Amino acid sequence: MKSFDGKVAFLDRSDINTDEIIPARYLTEITKEALKPFLMEDLNMEGFHPASSFAGASVVVSRANFGCGSSREHAPWAFEVNGIYLVIAESFARIFRQNMFNCGMMAVELPKEDIDVLFSRFSGKETFVSVDLEKGLFVFKAGEDTLEIGFSVSEFDKSLVKAGGWVDFADKNY
Repeated sequence: MKSFDGKVAFLDRSDINTDEIIPARYLTEITKEALKPFLMEDLNMEGFHPASSFAGASVVVSRANFGCGSSREHAPWAFEVNGIYLVIAESFARIFRQNMFNCGMMAVELPKEDIDVLFSRFSGKETFVSVDLEKGLFVFKAGEDTLEIGFSVSEFDKSLVKAGGWVDFADKNY
């Protein structure tokens, strides 16, 4: 199972699509590793620079409809190869969300109110999150400011995460 604890990168925008996550011109690459330098290079958002905005991050917090657009599996792969195993948002495109879990990663939805609190209290600060999958609990921390937020993930998705993704889950269970 991957570790989901780590530094948080905040992307304060809705409708971040798969073409912005990994541009289509790189879909001919045949390894995940080849996608690594191109994560979100086409994301046009004020103050966002892929190299510095994701420096050391292993978690992304964003707004609604994250991962919309194409159903490509390359979008989660681009996160995975960059060590980002958890995306938290108000909502996800269905296929993107499931592709994350199929790769042993997590796409966790939180209510808009919780996302708003995360942005107001932690965006712009060096923020870290620890994750307790069994308890369904995030603990966000920036300096002395700490916030616990509960979350839920289906038992099947937990099984995928614990196994390391769909292929490993299938190998163990079928």
